[in-house]
Amino acid sequence: MRRVKNVLIALDQVINAVLGGWSDETLSSRAYRWHVAGKRHWPMHLIDDVFFDCRHCTDSYESERAGRQLPPELRSES
Repeated sequence: MRRVKNVLIALDQVINAVLGGWSDETLSSRAYRWHVAGKRHWPMHLIDDVFFDCRHCTDSYESERAGRQLPPELRSES
């Protein structure tokens, strides 16, 4: 199951990169950043609704910031 989730995240990152985003960021994290910056609010609300989770994008952003998507040996010690 972990492998399937990793592949889906990788596809998400590819789509984000194709759409002009950072190559190692998910669409959810990007949507959260847009929301906080006041640029676009609808992508975050749409993604959160699709996942039936009002914190999906927020949690994705926080996961990126904490480096939780990195292999354990690459994570910071903090």
